[in-house]
Amino acid sequence: MQDMILKAVAQPPKIFWGPVLPVALNVGLQFPFMFMAIGLGDVNPLLFIASILLVHGGIVLAGVREPHLSAMIQAFGQTNKVSRNLYVEKGNKFEP
Repeated sequence: MQDMILKAVAQPPKIFWGPVLPVALNVGLQFPFMFMAIGLGDVNPLLFIASILLVHGGIVLAGVREPHLSAMIQAFGQTNKVSRNLYVEKGNKFEP
């Protein structure tokens, strides 16, 4: 049991050497734009393929510097909520 936990913490999941969430966002955003541009404007898809590869390369470099980038994005999404403070102070205090 401990091996599975340590492996999951030490080696976060990757898609083509990049963190899962940013890579999925890249493909999930750029593919629909590519198909819309091809359908509406008769644009060459090689431009989008090159863009996808360049952005993926940047994501891989960011993933090398910070391997837990997906977990950081998920944690930011959960904590970036406006809370109502019970006490009058500046900023979010996350008090119940």
